[in-house]
Amino acid sequence: MNIVHVITRLIIGGAQENTLLTCEGLRARGHQVTLVTGPALGPEGQLLSRARKGGYRVEVLDQLRREVHPRDWRACRRLKELLGQLRPDVVHTHSSKAGILGRQAAYSLRRGGLGEMKIVHTIHGLPFHRYGSRIRNAVYVALERRAARQSDAIISVADAMTRQALSAGVGRPEQYVTIYSGMEIRDFLDRPAGVEEFRRGLGLDENSILVTQVSRLAELKGHDYILDAAFGIDDPRIHFCFVGDGRRRGDIQIRIHQLGLAGRVHLTGLAPPEQVPLVMHACDILVHCSLREGLARTLPQAMLAGKPVVAFDVDGAREAVSERTGILLEPGDLPGLKLAISTLAESPQLRRSLGQAGRQLASSRFDHDLMVERIEQLYLRLLGNQRPA
Repeated sequence: MNIVHVITRLIIGGAQENTLLTCEGLRARGHQVTLVTGPALGPEGQLLSRARKGGYRVEVLDQLRREVHPRDWRACRRLKELLGQLRPDVVHTHSSKAGILGRQAAYSLRRGGLGEMKIVHTIHGLPFHRYGSRIRNAVYVALERRAARQSDAIISVADAMTRQALSAGVGRPEQYVTIYSGMEIRDFLDRPAGVEEFRRGLGLDENSILVTQVSRLAELKGHDYILDAAFGIDDPRIHFCFVGDGRRRGDIQIRIHQLGLAGRVHLTGLAPPEQVPLVMHACDILVHCSLREGLARTLPQAMLAGKPVVAFDVDGAREAVSERTGILLEPGDLPGLKLAISTLAESPQLRRSLGQAGRQLASSRFDHDLMVERIEQLYLRLLGNQRPA
């Protein structure tokens, strides 16, 4: 098949890693793959270098930016021109901005008589949510409803995403399929070299308990809840680690010093994807206090490494975390967060049992080979189960 994927920017993030693994996997299966992306701007790091080494075509459109901008019509026009040249069998868009512009471009070409290209979209996280303004949410709901009418299929990375989209009137039930975001699970199953060195670099000894969150330092990621929990936990053995970067770094550093936590809360900066397995094996407990998420990749990544997870019960979290694999909390439950961390810190046996169960679940559900196979089968079904000539 001739397949084009469209995403806004290749920063270090879950949607971007998902997309690259999909492109790499489809190319390995013999398909012609093109990835169209905007420039990798921002402090979160970039995956564009990896994309360019993937053996498939990469097109960078400067007009395709994450923020809403008057230039967006130019991005849509440029996408339409590029898709007209490539004449793909499948156009597969990711996330909201690229999804709206990419689907519009593909749909207008199809209506204009350019073949029978199929249009697929993946929801990694919805752009409308309880923390957005009423006007902003209304605009995005209207745009997503129109884009859904232009789609042949919509992939959700969690069942929760499907329920939320349908409840907002976005698409029809028969359009949706859940395909969990895959990862290279073998990289996480074995303990990599450098774990002890990583811990020593944070000033930890063999008795220290490391509680880690891996995410962008951004709004709604919940770092302040972790800082408040750290302030309320007196056990000097328990250290906290934020892995990632973003626009909130300065604010978080200020709060760490205001709370007197400089010796116990550590900011490591960005970790490229190939170092994430080391980070997961170096921690004792993985926390994820985001208030808005599709299904955070860090949850199954930690589970694959045999670590217990503590997360707020938002969006798709409960599709990875259960009482067998970790602790789910109501969003914003600070007392519950402190109790969960303290309880796990006190019980190595509980950490091991939760970690072992989590590893079994994540190994069977989040393998990237399974993700790519299911996506390929979806394309073939849309094309009538016939590989194009």
